[in-house]
Amino acid sequence: MFTGIITDIGTIRSREDRGDTRLVIDTAYDVGSVDIGASIACSGACLTVVEKGVYDGSNGPASWFAIDASGETLARTAPGMWDEGRRLNLERALRIGDELGGHIVTGHVDDIGRIVSVEPVGDSVTVTVAAPASLAPHIAPKGSITVDGVSLTVNEVADQPNGEAHFTLNIIPHTQEMTTLNEAAAGRPVNLEIDVLARYLARMQARGA
Repeated sequence: MFTGIITDIGTIRSREDRGDTRLVIDTAYDVGSVDIGASIACSGACLTVVEKGVYDGSNGPASWFAIDASGETLARTAPGMWDEGRRLNLERALRIGDELGGHIVTGHVDDIGRIVSVEPVGDSVTVTVAAPASLAPHIAPKGSITVDGVSLTVNEVADQPNGEAHFTLNIIPHTQEMTTLNEAAAGRPVNLEIDVLARYLARMQARGA
């Protein structure tokens, strides 16, 4: 379980396709405190640490961890996000007693959205995202949504004739600085996870509860 509050931006240092895809991710985390088998959300996808270590980087000792991404993970997440050199929003799993600063996030990507537009508004940025028809009924103004692992509040929602929903987000300077959302650009795919309460409500409605 996660909160959608990003605590580091990692960089994919290497990728090896060998059945599952082995990804080595550079991080500022103290990997001495990261257990093998621990869960880390990588731009919204919950993955398991299988290796970790420290190497001699250009600026001194640098930490890294490795994860294995299955074909299912690659297929259900944003195209290109697992390429070498890509930056990832990282969050370690929530522990009992931690502050729940965002909202409850499972780390399971529901579908892939697409950034429609990015417009500066003062020091902030308004980002409009197109959500696929499968998620459109579960996105509401002032509700929560996770975009590339970041907990955000939906400002407005506009249903489209093709069944998509276009929703707007306000990205404040702090969020731009602490996440990869400073790279937001029209056409870029993003991982979306709807609010867990909306997921269970949809299930109840489908069963006629």
